[in-house]
Amino acid sequence: MYNSKIIGLGYYVPDHVVSNDDLSKLMDTNDAWIQERTGIKERRWVKPGSEDTTSVMGVKAAKIAIERAGIDKDEIDFIVFATLSPDYYFPGPGVQVQEALGIKTVGALDVRNQCSGFIYGLSVADQFIKTGMYKNVLVIGSELHSKGLDKTTRGRSVSVIFGDGAGAAVLSRTEDNSKGVLSTHLHSEGEHAKELALTAPGMGTRWVDDILRENDPKDESYFPHMNGQFVFKNAVVRFSEVIMEGLMKNNLDKKDIDILIPHQANLRIAQFIQKKFGLNDDQVFNNIMKYGNTTAASIPIALTEAWEQGKIKEGDTVVLAAFGSGFTWGSAIIKW
Repeated sequence: MYNSKIIGLGYYVPDHVVSNDDLSKLMDTNDAWIQERTGIKERRWVKPGSEDTTSVMGVKAAKIAIERAGIDKDEIDFIVFATLSPDYYFPGPGVQVQEALGIKTVGALDVRNQCSGFIYGLSVADQFIKTGMYKNVLVIGSELHSKGLDKTTRGRSVSVIFGDGAGAAVLSRTEDNSKGVLSTHLHSEGEHAKELALTAPGMGTRWVDDILRENDPKDESYFPHMNGQFVFKNAVVRFSEVIMEGLMKNNLDKKDIDILIPHQANLRIAQFIQKKFGLNDDQVFNNIMKYGNTTAASIPIALTEAWEQGKIKEGDTVVLAAFGSGFTWGSAIIKW
């Protein structure tokens, strides 16, 4: 059996920086309140009128990843695109990437696992490569949150958290089973789906003409809802469990972790996990302070930045972990 290895990474974030002080002009909040609860100082939001969409940002990140991988775009055999904020209700953005990059007519798969989306996408790519079906798979996580947030005091507990951006990775076949993606671990618990959700009715629950006819300006179902304390309590448990699951699968211990890159949901969650696992500051990479929570894009953006800064070296044990809406969670253990 083959193994899969990340051979190229890239990310893109909009130029437009939105600080906590900027948000205080839109809603009743302040820098101290936001930093205390989330660790976020600023985030990137797409400016109105910009060319950037979820798929466009994904393409920009993908171009960098493909160039760094040292392969031609036509060597990509499959595309996996993770997002909760696609350009269209359907089709998904995977096919938009195929068109924009001018890639031959390969398959394109869209993943809807929110904050765990990149881990799920990475796992799909890993399995396709390990079975020999594909040689090079492009995995993208991209989100454009800012156009769908309630930027009033009513929505502040959610809106201050999220940012826009995209990250991408190229996974490629290797016959060296001692390196690459060692294992991935995926879980879900739909019982708590509505604790972190956007519950606006989909086509399977409510007819579009009914929605248009009612046209209710007070309908809050089109804005995301989060039971923050409940999500936090579940996140710290599931993060710990799924990281340990991956380590045990590969006969590794906490001390074997060279760098942990968690989904950038909340700095307080990452700090809790860091303390529980006895990791020092150099062993955990966080960039939520600059970008906020970019959902499916957060891990590939953070992974790329960590690599660019020389924090990931050949032979390192890299652990990726995520928890989010669904609830869904997962981890990946990688030998770099």
